[in-house]
Amino acid sequence: MVRFLVVLSVVFLSAPATLAANGHAIKQRADAVLTLMSYTVVPDVTASDLNIGSGSNDKHNLAITQFGGGATLSESFPLYLEGTMGYSRYDPRFVVSNGEQTRNVPTKWNSLTTTGGVGWDFSLHRDRFGGNLVLRPIVNVMLGTLASDARLGSWVIERKTNAELQFLDGGRFNALGLGGALMLDYERFSATQDIDAELRYSYMHLQSFGSSAEVVQGEASAENLGLYLRRRAPIADWTLLGNPLRYVLEGAHTAYLGEQRGALGFSGLTSLGIGLELDSSKYPVFITRTRLVARYMFGNNTTGYGVGLAMSF
Repeated sequence: MVRFLVVLSVVFLSAPATLAANGHAIKQRADAVLTLMSYTVVPDVTASDLNIGSGSNDKHNLAITQFGGGATLSESFPLYLEGTMGYSRYDPRFVVSNGEQTRNVPTKWNSLTTTGGVGWDFSLHRDRFGGNLVLRPIVNVMLGTLASDARLGSWVIERKTNAELQFLDGGRFNALGLGGALMLDYERFSATQDIDAELRYSYMHLQSFGSSAEVVQGEASAENLGLYLRRRAPIADWTLLGNPLRYVLEGAHTAYLGEQRGALGFSGLTSLGIGLELDSSKYPVFITRTRLVARYMFGNNTTGYGVGLAMSF
């Protein structure tokens, strides 16, 4: 069964109002953006929608959009393939001076990531209810890019000769990530209910390359341990499109490790979701099931709301 997940989320990140536009400050922000990229390179329900704040009125917007899916080809050939695309936009501010005047310059940093994974299912146990427990090692690779857009103005452009300002005004860098994951996956499908349970450890190292300014280089690591649970079952005798209409209950918890631990003010996130599943398998369409799930996320001083759309083929 092939599953694709679409998640759209908006994050509000509190940060200092301005930073000086020097190499060290921009390098710090390059590392920070790679760290933010790391939240989109691994499938993670809990990080799909966040609201992060410290009580300050000086906030820079961070928006994250994620699309991804994964599937095992068949039981006879249990090759597992997964892919994720993520987009983020972060709006930091820098102080820029031309020697006579100093201005607060807003910038827009847009990043796009694509992650692919290849794994193999090793069946560990089949229970008397028809459930199957598999061990799934996965190798992942990621490619990403970040572009900076700033409205520096001619008064700065005429004098800007350093690499830092060149990067702020239309600069970009690329990122490469290599890593892997190890997953325990239990699935049980029946007429009365479907149960999914996943325990996944993921690690990926991200490194920038191909920057338009040599001074702007960054690196970060994504490392987490996630638990995901889901139950789907018919709602009484309700039917739609000739099939039972199902409710969906899900829960997830992600513990962030390494550099991700505390990077956004929390060490872990929990998600609770409820939704509906529509079965269209009796009709000549390539989408067999569609799920719409509303989620509530929470962690250390962090709350969020999100909506997930999933389709099976």
